[in-house]
Order: sequence, then C-alpha cells, then structure tokens
Amino acid sequence: MPTVTEILETMDYGPAPEASGEVTAWLKARGQFGHFIDGAFTKPGKGFASANPANGEVLAKVSQGTQKDVEAAVKAARAALPGWSKLAGHERAKWLYAIARHIQKRERFLAVLEVMDNGKPIREARDIDVPLVARHFYHHAGWAEMLEDEFPGARPVGVCGQIIPWNFPLLMLAWKIAPAIAAGNTVVLKPAEYTPLTALAFAEICAEIGLPKGVVNIVTGDGETGAALVGSDADKIAFTGSTEVGRAIRKATAGTGKKLTLELGGKSPFIVFADADLDAAVEGVVDAIWFNQGQVCCAGSRILVQEGIAATFQSRLKARLSKLRVGDPLDKSTDVGAIVDPVQLTRIRDLVAKGEAEGAVLHQAEAQLPAKGCFFAPGFMTNVQPANIVSEVEIFGPVATLTTFRTPAEAVELANNSRYGLAASIWSENVNLTLDIAAKVKAGVVWVNSTNIFDAGAGFGGYRESGFGREGGREGMREYLSSPVVKAKPEAEAPDLSAAPVPGAPSKGPAPIDRTAKMYIGGAQKRPDSGYSYAVMGKAGEIGLAGLGNRKDIRNAVEAAHKASGWGKATGHNRAQVLYYLAENLSARKAEFTARLKAAGVAKAADEVATSIRRAFYYAAQADKFDGAVHSTKSAHVTLAMPEPFGVMGVACPNDAPLLGFLSLILPAIAMGNRVVAIPSASMPLAATDLYQVFDTSDLPGGVVNIVTGAKDELAKTLAGHDDVAAMWYCGGPDGARMTEAESSGNLKVTWTFANRDWHGSDGQGRDFLLRATQVKNIWVPYGE
Repeated sequence: MPTVTEILETMDYGPAPEASGEVTAWLKARGQFGHFIDGAFTKPGKGFASANPANGEVLAKVSQGTQKDVEAAVKAARAALPGWSKLAGHERAKWLYAIARHIQKRERFLAVLEVMDNGKPIREARDIDVPLVARHFYHHAGWAEMLEDEFPGARPVGVCGQIIPWNFPLLMLAWKIAPAIAAGNTVVLKPAEYTPLTALAFAEICAEIGLPKGVVNIVTGDGETGAALVGSDADKIAFTGSTEVGRAIRKATAGTGKKLTLELGGKSPFIVFADADLDAAVEGVVDAIWFNQGQVCCAGSRILVQEGIAATFQSRLKARLSKLRVGDPLDKSTDVGAIVDPVQLTRIRDLVAKGEAEGAVLHQAEAQLPAKGCFFAPGFMTNVQPANIVSEVEIFGPVATLTTFRTPAEAVELANNSRYGLAASIWSENVNLTLDIAAKVKAGVVWVNSTNIFDAGAGFGGYRESGFGREGGREGMREYLSSPVVKAKPEAEAPDLSAAPVPGAPSKGPAPIDRTAKMYIGGAQKRPDSGYSYAVMGKAGEIGLAGLGNRKDIRNAVEAAHKASGWGKATGHNRAQVLYYLAENLSARKAEFTARLKAAGVAKAADEVATSIRRAFYYAAQADKFDGAVHSTKSAHVTLAMPEPFGVMGVACPNDAPLLGFLSLILPAIAMGNRVVAIPSASMPLAATDLYQVFDTSDLPGGVVNIVTGAKDELAKTLAGHDDVAAMWYCGGPDGARMTEAESSGNLKVTWTFANRDWHGSDGQGRDFLLRATQVKNIWVPYGE
C-alpha cells in the first residue's frame, strides 16, 4: 500500500464513484420523454436516443420536435403571457424562489443526471454548475421583486424562444429562463439534442411547484426544431452556440422585429506576464482550458506567455498536465471527463491533426484513457503560427495553443488578432498593467488573475463575432425588457437621385453664388468618387448640389474613422467640452441655419435649430455622467461593468428633420466615444453638410464624424456589410431595416433599426440612445483576501 507522501506526490487516488442509482431509476421509470407544453408532458413521438458519452449506454429516448410541436408550445406561451406579465413582481418572485429552492433540494440528483448526459466530471457539476443554477433563480427572484423601481416604464418582450448548447445544459437553461420569466415573459426553450435530460427534469420541477401552465415550455429536438423556433412568431430569440448558426439566425430574423441576443464562439487569450505568480497562472490554465474538457465558449484557448518566462512556464505546465486524471466522470477524483459525443470527438481530433500538419507540436497528458467512451487526453500546442488553423478556429476541446510575446503592446496585438471577442484572462502582479491591458483587449469579459468565474450578478457576453447582448446582471435583465413604445412618424419618401441637370426657375434677380456640398471625410471636404452630384430641391426649386456617394466613399470614410481612435480614449469631460463648443458655434450661426432650413422647405426651421442646440448640450452633459457599475457578485471580486464605445459606427439618418434628426443620432454616438460614418437626409442633405465649419471650429478631431451623401439604402447596405464597422443604426422603413439586419450578419455587428419619430420631443433623445451606443465590458478584479 502506498504511503500518504507517495499518494500526494503521484496524485494517484483510489476510485471514488458517485452513486447513480436514483437517476438510473428515474430514467428507467420514464424510458421515453415527450415535450413539456402548457404545463404537461406530451405523448412521446418519433425521436432519438440520449446516450452517456462516457460509455455509450442509452439513457432515454427523446422526442424530435416538429413544426407542429413548436407552434403548439408558442401558442401555449402566448396564451399564458397576459396573466403572467400582469402578475405583481412579488408574485413572480415567489415562483422563482420556489424554483431555486426545489433545485437546491434536487442538487445531487441534477448533478448526477447532468454528468451522465454530458460527460463532465461530477465535481464540476456538483460544485459549480448546479449551485450556479440555483443562484440564478434566487438572483432573478430579486429582479422580479424590484423590477418596477429599477426599470420604470419597461415592459416584457413577450414570448421568448430560447436555444441552448450542450456544454452547460442546466446552467444555460437557468441563464435563459430566469431573467425571462422574472421580467414577465413566457418561454419556449429548446435544449441541445445531445443533452436534453436535465431540461426535462427541470420541466418536472416546474410541474412539481405548480408553475402556471404555459409559462415554461420545453421542446426537444435537433437543428430543425431550433430553426422552427426561430421562424415562429416568438417575440425574441436568445441563442447560445456556434457563430455559424448565430449568423444564420441573424439572417433569418432580419426585418421580423424580433429582439435577438447571440452568445457565440470564442478564442479567448490567456495572457501571462513575466511578473505573474506562475504557479497560480498554471492552475489558471487548468481552469481555463481543461475545465469541462475545454468545451467552454470562453475557454482560455490561446495562452500568451511573455518570452522571458516561457520556458519555465511551459515546464511547470507540463508537470501539472501530467497530474490530471482522465476517466469516469462520476468518479469524484476525475479531473477531465468525456467529450459530449463521437461527432465532437472526431472534430477535435481532426483539428489537432491539421494543426500538427501545419507545424504545431502537441504536448499531451500521458493519461490511460478508458477503453469505452468519448475521451481525449488534455494538452497544449507549441510552435503555433498565427495562421495555423488551431490559432484561428475554436477547437472546443481540451487543447490550447501556447505562443510568446515580448512587450505589452505585442500581447494586446496578439490577443485582439481574432474575429472573436468573448473573454480574456490577464495574469500579472502589477495591477496597473493588468487594468491597462483589460481596457485594451477586445472582449466582453476580462478576468484579472483569475479565469472562468461566472455569477448571476454580472453580465456575460461578447464583442465582434462572439455575438451581442448580455446574460446576467442588470444588462441581462434589460435584454428581456422592452422600452416604452415610440410613436412612429411618417416621413416623405426619399427622391430618386439623378445626376442629370434640373431645369431652374426663371431668374428674378442677381444669381446667388452656386453651392455644391462635398463629402466630409477625415476632417476635410472630399469630392465624391463617382464624380456625380444630384440636385437638392427646396420649396422654390434647386438650392444646391450634393455628391452621389458610392462604396469607395464609404470605404474612405471608414478608414478615416478608424484613424481617429484617440477620440474613444479621451475622457468623458474632454468629449463634453467639444460638444459644448459645438453647441456654442451652432448657436452663433443660428440665424444662418434657420434661413437655410426655411429655403429647404422645413416647416419648423427655427425650432429645429434651437432644439439641435439643446440636444448638443444634453449629450455634452451625458458624456461624463453615463457610467458603469460595480456588480455585487458571490466571489471576492470587484466586478466592474464598464460601458465602452463600439468604435466605428454607421448611421443612416431620417429624411425628416434634416438637421435635428442628423444631430440626434450622431451626438449620442460620439458622446460615448464612437466615430461615425453618417448618411444624412437624401432629400435635404445640405443641413448636415453645412455643419462642416461648425465641426472644424469646435475642436472635433478629423474622422470622428464623416458624412457621405447620396442614396440612403445603397450606402447603408455597404455600411451594414462592412467588416470594419462595429455597429449600425438605420432610421427608415421596413425594407431598409430588413436589409440592414441581413447585411450585418457578415461580422455580426450590433444593429438598431427603427422608424422615423418626432425628433422635437422626448422621443428624440434619452438614455436609450446612450445604451445603444455602448457595449458593456465586465472586468473581474480580485478584492480582499
């Protein structure tokens, strides 16, 4: 028998199996599952087997959801919506509290079921997943209680279609359902086809507590079932999964008016500086990439190590890797369990093989893998070039890449060299350095000297092709609420823009000096690339010419906007000063702008100019007052929720209110630190182009505001499809809105499409504009012992 010392040195613990008798009996008693619709299980239909990935044994038969099943579930949710949404917040809170309590009472049962269905180690399901599930329902019971005070005037979205992945089946369910029903929505949830069983057990808990019928509906099935849910008349779709499927959902929902949140893939950097606690960082790698077999969207799959310590770090990482135990997920001593399905295991093997073929070297644990089941030994790869497939593609398995860097600037460049932007982990004993890097990495979640920490009290979600929207915390609640309805205001159709001359009115005096407005790009007036201009008509005929912009003008404007990146780094106070100065200079030319608007046929010309000045003052005031929060989370961290600018935004302005509509959209965007490429009113663009001199004399840096005149929808299509534009606003009709949302799917930029409104009233400004001009980055900083 080995001594205690030998055991501690080898980590060679004996088996410690978790009993599964209760779960096995539950599965045997049911055998086949139908869908959970309108408070009851349907008769099981044609379907598929749910198997244990650790041994291949079939656990249960699950029904394949059809179009008819989805329609029935949505109908049940729609019928339950009025009663549920009208309940007092306190009443909904009691239901969420009951769910949380019953989950706690079923913790061991749910943990074992999750392990058998998913393959993750029992320690992770027992100690992390299920307690977090209960935490989410407790936390959102609190939001239900205080909803009216914290979100005055907000309403539930309606029926929410929710599609979750297989890596955290029960936890993802809680992330989706808890905020939805706390806000007064009803839901139809589709679990992943590989891991539906804990969702069905959750349905039994809903029935057990007597949750009103139709509030929660669960339809099982594969991608076809998910597509049917996306195509249903649900009011919102919330999806967690691959970027490819997220892109398809964005296209499918374009123009439907459905609210959409996407939490997609990631290739998260794990940055280790020379002064880091190396042992802690090595342990961080264990939690970053070998946790849950690396099947984590925010896994630290790209390890970046400062050159001076790379050899030492790699040596310690190999030593730690050799101690990991791979095997039976129900064994409490297991560190790495089973891959969820043979299909996923094959994908991991293929990607690793391709990476090796491209020159990467695999360092893998010499673990004795079980003879049966889907197992892959954890490891990491060195000698990995940035163009290697394993550097770019999300492996979604227990394999990381390890590369080196020399300077902090190079670390940031490597970290941001990805189409994703979900999370990042930074390791250094220098707090100034960690926070500086945290501000520079493009990621929605940043962990300082820690990794893979989650809590219901903090938002989670990504930048760029990692999706948009947040789950958890205040930001996550906002995703399940609708702002007060804004009354649409009709506007005149944009004219057909022709480069042909327009016959003028008979002369009645000396000819005025001819006016031809140019593009405004990078702080300078530029002729249109096309060489064409069109006539701008006023109430008495032609009042000037404006350029007909094209794709190249948009390209030039986007490039100029990117060069003005210093604007986003300026303090809110400095941006406020520029906006106040802009208001001052516009006020000095009030009579001139009023006269020009009158000539253009604007009815409330004087009021439009006066309101524009007030709007500049309003957003100048907001520039240094719209700030973030410190979230209250369970762990010993200060979790900073920091609103950040998107970067370069496209803005297609209304044809109505040519000065006020234009400023009402660009001012909140630049107040938050964005740079914009704006398409002004096509019928009256001179109101916007007349602002050139105002911008130039107000210390606004060149490239912060760029103006391209011409056909709105043609230019907006180019902006919406541009990969270097991070967000897009479109004001106009439904056809333009549909086009904008569909074109945005290329890089999954955030969009806001809306009808024209009364820009003179309260609907023309407000906090909603600022919320839509920012994305929240949650930074987890250790706090306390």
